[in-house]
Amino acid sequence: MRLYPLKFRPILKQRIWGGQKLQDYGKEIPSGEKIGESWELADLPEDKSVISNGELAGQTLSSAIQKYPKDITGDENFTGPFPLLIKLLDAQDILSVQVHPDEQTCERLGKGKPKTECWYIIAAEPGAVIYKGLKKGVSKDTFAAAIQQGNVAELLTKVTVEAGECHFIPAGTAHSIGAGLLIAEIQTPSDTTYRVFDFNRVDDTGKPRQLHIEAALESIHFDASEDNLSVTTTGRLVDCKYFKIDKGHQGQNCELLLSAGKMKTLIILAGLGTILPADGNPVEFKAGDTILVPAAYEGAIRFAADTQYLTVTI
Repeated sequence: MRLYPLKFRPILKQRIWGGQKLQDYGKEIPSGEKIGESWELADLPEDKSVISNGELAGQTLSSAIQKYPKDITGDENFTGPFPLLIKLLDAQDILSVQVHPDEQTCERLGKGKPKTECWYIIAAEPGAVIYKGLKKGVSKDTFAAAIQQGNVAELLTKVTVEAGECHFIPAGTAHSIGAGLLIAEIQTPSDTTYRVFDFNRVDDTGKPRQLHIEAALESIHFDASEDNLSVTTTGRLVDCKYFKIDKGHQGQNCELLLSAGKMKTLIILAGLGTILPADGNPVEFKAGDTILVPAAYEGAIRFAADTQYLTVTI
């Protein structure tokens, strides 16, 4: 079979801090539900993306790769899991203060999977903020005391954000996302999250969400400098050992050639268009779509409107 650009069914996640704004990106949100995350591309044990278009529709991404490893990834010996987890986030309320472990911490604790991520700000209400990294001089003991006192957020670096910014959050960084933000999150394939403070919230049953204080204190890089937490707006947004992200912009009626050789993931931020193969059926896209372009694929993208997008490679 000749491989083609793959689209996927979104995996919607209810979150205490979520809302309904992902409807604006083509997601079918149940009325009244707080949907905080739409997993666009996932290959985790409990959550696997299902292909929604073409001959492979109904199959999981992992099963398609097992059948066509070289055509999709460019590596005939690829065994998985897929090396990316891509989400859209609707933060209508502030998220918990949390951290994701690195490889060394996972080995030391004997659990979890490492996670490095970045946040591309799609939309931001005036004054919206994120929290990334600790203020200078914050020690493990100081942070532990702040957990007990309920003032953890005061020890984090608070950053006002705007649409179009990309913030890199390496494993070991204490962080939180503030209210009023729509974000594209690109990360390594892990759902290991250690929550240290949740602003004294309770869920629909009246119970506080679980905290993971001991694991979080072991995971945070207290000696990390905020200088390493980059913010970028154009061109190559992220270049780390796990993934590379480039920002693209094409005008209406422009075309972009796609050459074979490297697998690419496209995240459409705004606009619409069609991916046209050398032969076969075209694949249409719009804002909110995430598309996996197989390594063996050749064709062109025709943009029907002014379009902004992210290209993720590994």
